[in-house]
Amino acid sequence: MNQKGFTLIEMLVVLLVISVLLIITIPNIVKQQGTIRDKGCAALEKMVQGQVQAYQIDQDKLPASLSAMKSEGYINNDTCPNGDKLHYNSVDGTVKASKQDG
Repeated sequence: MNQKGFTLIEMLVVLLVISVLLIITIPNIVKQQGTIRDKGCAALEKMVQGQVQAYQIDQDKLPASLSAMKSEGYINNDTCPNGDKLHYNSVDGTVKASKQDG
């Protein structure tokens, strides 16, 4: 009776290896979560800056505010993944992220 299959010991060894890999990986992911959110905010800032330029090309003027761009469908939100708020300077058309107050 030569049956093919895994023994209980082989299954336990595989589960042990997977567990060790998870134990090593999960803390590193959690530790880098803040960095990931900050990079997401920088990417959102650049994307909104690009949408300001698209608005300017379409309308031949700078938008009055980010809320005007939201209402016209150029952007969906003005808050970063890390909670920072995007602020728009209507004089020169620049977008910057800054920490929430309070």
